[in-house]
Amino acid sequence: MSSGKINPYEVARKQIDIASKYLNVESGLLERLKHTKREVIVHFPVKMDSGEVRIFTGYRVQHDVSRGPAKGGIRYHPDVDLDEVRALAMWMTWKSAVVNIPFGGAKGGVQCNPKEMSIRELENITRRFTWEISIILGPEQDIPAPDVYTNPQVMAWIMDTFSILKGYSVPGVVTGKPIELGGSLGRYEATGRGVVITSLEALKYMKKPVEGAKVVIQGCGNVGGIAAKHFDRLGAKVIAISDSRGGLYNENGLDIKRILDCKSQYQCLICEKEEEEITNEELLELECDILVPAALENQITEKNASRIRAKIIAEGANGPTTPEADEILNDKGVFIIPDILANAGGVTVSYFEWVQNLQELIWSEEEVLERLTRIMQRSFREVLEISLAKKIPMRTAALVLGIGRVAEAIRLRGIYP
Repeated sequence: MSSGKINPYEVARKQIDIASKYLNVESGLLERLKHTKREVIVHFPVKMDSGEVRIFTGYRVQHDVSRGPAKGGIRYHPDVDLDEVRALAMWMTWKSAVVNIPFGGAKGGVQCNPKEMSIRELENITRRFTWEISIILGPEQDIPAPDVYTNPQVMAWIMDTFSILKGYSVPGVVTGKPIELGGSLGRYEATGRGVVITSLEALKYMKKPVEGAKVVIQGCGNVGGIAAKHFDRLGAKVIAISDSRGGLYNENGLDIKRILDCKSQYQCLICEKEEEEITNEELLELECDILVPAALENQITEKNASRIRAKIIAEGANGPTTPEADEILNDKGVFIIPDILANAGGVTVSYFEWVQNLQELIWSEEEVLERLTRIMQRSFREVLEISLAKKIPMRTAALVLGIGRVAEAIRLRGIYP
């Protein structure tokens, strides 16, 4: 994170207050939505390759399940803490509601540095963490997925551990798993594709062509890297991209295939003579048509928002922009596609995977992409219509749509007893 002083959970709660001005929802219900439903904190031992036993801390938070089972990723990162996971779980609730799929919101994480760990150690951590939180997991109650520094292999370990516990195979307990274990075609690319789909809708609304559009991407993993590939294929110019160490810049456009191949092979970005090395902070402030923050939270704050020169911001990451930065960017006329809309492609195709597992179906990649595109385009239009009708920013409009749907589900179900 660019600033350890910003509490993401407070940001998420503040967003509810902002949206509440445009919602006809009683205060008691809104107060309920500011709190999580269930929080599990576990401290568990793991045997490392050295023979040492280390204690790790893990979290699984369920924010709301009024519209369906809890859904959300699991991340491995040194900075994971309870408030971060709470915020991410809340954003997952709104995200599922914005694209109108029957999931609630959850998130999980383990405080660790996966870059310093072997495959065996990662497997040991994953299996023990799964065992510790298994009491709240299941296809009908809580379904994890990949997030920062987790991947299909991690999901396979979770599925296998949970299946051993149950005594039979339970593919529907996770999404984002390998195709061979019931994963969905198109799931790996879904979040990045969703960012591109919504960006194209924003360009269309602003009457700007994608051909030649300058794109800057912070992050080159599952989201940023995939988005870069698709923007490049569509004729846009990706002029900058980065990883956690820094980025590369070329105003005439980068060789995205070479850069991502190098990243995959050597785990770093290799600078060629036609490229310039830049910091992540410098990257965010480049002049461009589309900026995609696809790393961690709190990257655009009141400290740097005035220096942002993008026309469109498509939030590939969760919570990359603070409310204070939002105000500055809105005053500057920046068109923001908020995280709960822009990166909802992942949870959408996770839903498709879950449905396929429960019904023992296999959809083609073409079917998945067609369904994803239709849902993302429809959701963009719904948020844009609210934004224009109420004369409010896109983020507030998305929150109004998502929170409104969740609040209505709670109202209809009632409070028992």
